[in-house]
Amino acid sequence: MKAIVLHEIGEPEKLRYEDVPDPKPEKGEAVVQLHAAALNRRDVWIRTGKYAGIKLPIILGSDGAGEVAAVGSEEDASWIGKSVVINPTLEWGNDPRAQSSSFRILGLPDNGTYAQRVKIPVKNIFPKPKALSFEEAATIPLASVTAYRAVVTRGQVQSGETVLVTGIGGGVALAALQIAKSLGAKVIVTSGNDEKLERAQTFGAHGGVNYHAEDWGDKIHSLAGNAGVDVVIDSVGGEMFNRGIDLLKPGGRFVSYGSTTGNVGNLILRRIFWKQLTVLGSTMGTPEDFSAMLQLYERKAIQPVIDSIIPLEHANEAHRKMEQANQFGKIVLKIG
Repeated sequence: MKAIVLHEIGEPEKLRYEDVPDPKPEKGEAVVQLHAAALNRRDVWIRTGKYAGIKLPIILGSDGAGEVAAVGSEEDASWIGKSVVINPTLEWGNDPRAQSSSFRILGLPDNGTYAQRVKIPVKNIFPKPKALSFEEAATIPLASVTAYRAVVTRGQVQSGETVLVTGIGGGVALAALQIAKSLGAKVIVTSGNDEKLERAQTFGAHGGVNYHAEDWGDKIHSLAGNAGVDVVIDSVGGEMFNRGIDLLKPGGRFVSYGSTTGNVGNLILRRIFWKQLTVLGSTMGTPEDFSAMLQLYERKAIQPVIDSIIPLEHANEAHRKMEQANQFGKIVLKIG
């Protein structure tokens, strides 16, 4: 089969389109003939050597959708030919509160979805939502399960609440916007790009604020009715943590699922305890989170946002596009 293989750390040109052996399923495993995969920021971090536990060569990719081509056990034969989406969370464990020591994400150290076929545990395949194309379904796995756990499982967002989602434009932030909106929340977003803020409003955002503006915190407060927000869903970290704490109502919740701008400096704890705030960490999601997320997408007819579709053999171009950070929605690889 054809796949994109990373043999060494470096520029996008290090991603090579080449022949590799077909995966063979063992007991409890399935091979999915992929029709589409999608990029995540994680893929770029691995390629550039900014991720822990890198092993090479590796086929990147956590997101994928396609049809089951083969299984390793007769009892799983009913899956053959079915259209599926892949849950990239491997070995979460038995505790829904946090992942186990065996937890890992598809695409490192296990070969991922930048390929015509991928081998995956049968428990990690789910029926593709009927209303979605393979390209749309491929955008869901990592971003949407991360967003669902942050918004629903951890953040406990309720109808009528005001939610602030930072860094709109990326896959997780957009999914968080759509999920929170589908639950009846009023969603405010931030970005450093005015065009992204405008587009977010077409997907249900109540309003958006450019964080480069000196008074951006005041603008968020105004959009929230001068009462603060109930929940912050944040991937930015750094100074955004302190600003988010300031913007929360007493009794509010701050959910962190990333730290793209680094660690928090000069944290003033009294802001947290005096306002009786809850600070929550969130990473990926359980199989139950994944299943519930798919059900929500079907029930609320949530349409994933695609920025662009690029052929698998041009994965290096897709990586260059992601590095420019101008995309709005997911970058998808079409697999023939």
